[in-house]
Amino acid sequence: MPFKFPIYRVLLLFIALLAMLSAGAQNRLRIQIMPGAAEMRYSKNVSQAIRFTGNPVFYHDGAYLYCDSAWLMEQSNTVDCYGNVRIKSSDTLNLYGKFLHYDGNTKLANLKDNVRLVDNQSTLTTDVMVFDRNTQIASYVTGGKIVSKDNTLTSRKGYYHTDTKQMYFKEDIVVKNPDYKMNSDTLQYNTFTRITYFLGPTIIKGKDNYIYCENGEYDRVTNKSRFSINALLVDDNRRLTGDSLYYDRNNNYGKAVQHVVLTDTIQDVILRGNFAEYWRNKGIAYITNQALAILGDKKDTLYLHADTLKAIFDTARQETRDLFAYHNARFYRNDLQGECDSLYYAFADSTITMFNSPVLWSDKNQMTADTIRIFTGKKTIKLLKLYNAAFIVNMDSTATFNQIKGKNMIGHFVNNRLVQIDVDGNAETVYYIREDNKEMVGINKAQGSRMHLYIDDNKIQRITYFDKPDGNMFPEKDIAADQRILKGFKWLSMHRPLSWPDIFRKIEE
Repeated sequence: MPFKFPIYRVLLLFIALLAMLSAGAQNRLRIQIMPGAAEMRYSKNVSQAIRFTGNPVFYHDGAYLYCDSAWLMEQSNTVDCYGNVRIKSSDTLNLYGKFLHYDGNTKLANLKDNVRLVDNQSTLTTDVMVFDRNTQIASYVTGGKIVSKDNTLTSRKGYYHTDTKQMYFKEDIVVKNPDYKMNSDTLQYNTFTRITYFLGPTIIKGKDNYIYCENGEYDRVTNKSRFSINALLVDDNRRLTGDSLYYDRNNNYGKAVQHVVLTDTIQDVILRGNFAEYWRNKGIAYITNQALAILGDKKDTLYLHADTLKAIFDTARQETRDLFAYHNARFYRNDLQGECDSLYYAFADSTITMFNSPVLWSDKNQMTADTIRIFTGKKTIKLLKLYNAAFIVNMDSTATFNQIKGKNMIGHFVNNRLVQIDVDGNAETVYYIREDNKEMVGINKAQGSRMHLYIDDNKIQRITYFDKPDGNMFPEKDIAADQRILKGFKWLSMHRPLSWPDIFRKIEE
């Protein structure tokens, strides 16, 4: 005969089993007193409270609680511990204090008075701490201090994830170590990886530099860092800003990306671009991607653009010594404009040297040569030297051009105006002589080995020949059109920058 068991009895057994399991679970989550020498007595004044003295030890769900004395409230499943309090939560994590209130239901530990959290990586001290064993987060909001291998950190608020070793800090943060001091609003620190993350306004002061950012990170192991959002690096007499800055302290190497500005406050030099690299020990910086150098003050500023700018610094005085512009260099100053493939600026004597197809414009004069050197001083042009295939052109009218040609030339300036030209070797001239009303008088066409030309208001007033010249002034009708242009003549007015932003214009041949 089949065995029959009423369904209601099955339900009753199932309910009884659940009750047994629930009771067992509750018993396992109750705060338990460990066997030992502690003395126990019930309090008549505190209901359901048990008094323990003699260094009792409690256990709750994997954690041990030590103290000098305690009150255990069985009904609420809480315990108040006094004197030499210690929570041992794992093999590496211990919390200390003078008072502890521990709730076995929420697994929250509230510690007070000389609180310390100690693990393998650091020690955290504060007056009041809350340790949530559910999330493994220890927190304080009344000020705390953390001491790790080489850092000391203080802050108003702190949150320590003891399982991941991540620390979060807010308000009045100060970090000190042998190499720098840091002040921050918000940061995160990993005691295991020793990486600091800056999540708010941060100032870092080192022995040789100053850094500001509002976002970034610093790896204490590698001494490498990244800074962004209003990032600024001040190194001796230089300031470096950019959307993102990268700095390797071990190698004194810095890199900046997007909206980069490198400023030398001693030499009044500003270098701009969208990518920069800087080696402090070598004294070298490179700027590329829309590179721009700004030299001088606002009244008499020279703007220089090239594919790449290279700055050389005096490592002893930490100021800019030389500036190189590589490929497609173009510059603009109110009284001087130019372009060439490569350019060199020496700050020691304020000279500019232009290489590879240089063109220089001053007032109404266009000058070309294989190499051009400009000597400046006190915000003025002092001297100009044109080496090999020297050529000066001045527009006489829309159809005629005054021309001076020679092997080498020296141009003399007064108040930034060309007043004299010395031609040395293979000198040639084509010059249109006119009345004040612009009516043509004749054409001066001559050749010689050397000559001096004296200029006033961009007009040749007098020519001195050092040997007997071949030619003189001729009537216009006696000089054929093809004889009025000297060999090598080029009119490059379309290349001339008309303003400083115009140096970025691409020249179409």
